[in-house]
Amino acid sequence: MHILVIGGAGYIGSHVVKALLQRKMKVTVFDNLSTGTKLNLFKEADFIEGDILNYNQILDALKQNVDGIVLLAGKKAVGESMENPMKYALNNINGVINVLNAMVEAGVKKAIFSSSASVYGTPLYTPLDEKHPENPMSFYGFTKLETERFLKWYDQLKGVKFVSLRYFNAVGYDEDGDIKGLEENPQNLLPIVMEAVIGKREKLKIFGNDYDTPDGTCIRDYIHVTDLATAHALALEYLDKGGESQILNLGTSLGSSVLEMVHKTEEVVGKKVPFEFAPRRAGDPAIVTAKPDKAFEVLGWKATHSDLKNIIASTWNMYKNL
Repeated sequence: MHILVIGGAGYIGSHVVKALLQRKMKVTVFDNLSTGTKLNLFKEADFIEGDILNYNQILDALKQNVDGIVLLAGKKAVGESMENPMKYALNNINGVINVLNAMVEAGVKKAIFSSSASVYGTPLYTPLDEKHPENPMSFYGFTKLETERFLKWYDQLKGVKFVSLRYFNAVGYDEDGDIKGLEENPQNLLPIVMEAVIGKREKLKIFGNDYDTPDGTCIRDYIHVTDLATAHALALEYLDKGGESQILNLGTSLGSSVLEMVHKTEEVVGKKVPFEFAPRRAGDPAIVTAKPDKAFEVLGWKATHSDLKNIIASTWNMYKNL
């Protein structure tokens, strides 16, 4: 298969590209490099610098005998999406419509979509399965859910088959060190912990220590990015064999609290993590964990890289020499 990885120079995208190349797929990366970096490109993959907001650019890329796409391009900061919904509507909705319309015009029928557990909103129960009601609490989550709805219609009307992968908390880095680019201005816990360890930021702020959890801090389901990447490759192979469209959770079902992540980091790297407690953030649930059984049933997928020690060690390898 020849796969166009849209957003393939980014953090998750570069790991997906590696997973596809390992399975001997032909890969072309399409990226505008707004958050991705050329450091993350593999010499075995072709590269097109382009933007999904430019219809002709994405159409031209799809006309290069492409068999399927992985759609990772889009904005992803939850807080920013609430302050600047216009930016998220433009990139995460208009851009997606461009991609879908270009796929129909180019005759490309397979899509893997980078979705998010944020489509569920505040959990009514945990772990979350795919039947949990969808009630996003952020505009970012809304854009992910809307994309899934578009995909369902394009499947029904135009035969575009898709697998939407709802990520929980993506963490870690390639254990072989093949991916060199760090995320700029990270929004997620573990990179912020690392920046506190190396002194790039004064301290980690832990938002809330009075949740109904064993240590009072929020619990999340952390999944190694290599495990996420493997799921994309398996999903493409599933569609290539004639599989029907699916929506699947990607997580471990095992939750770790913020303080657990801090203490495990101190154990793995041998340094203290400076932190302070701060007031809760609006909309942060106490516990969010995944029920990933369906991904195993459909794809044969399960997380094999996602123990906390491995997650932290692979991340520390990226930060320790900064």
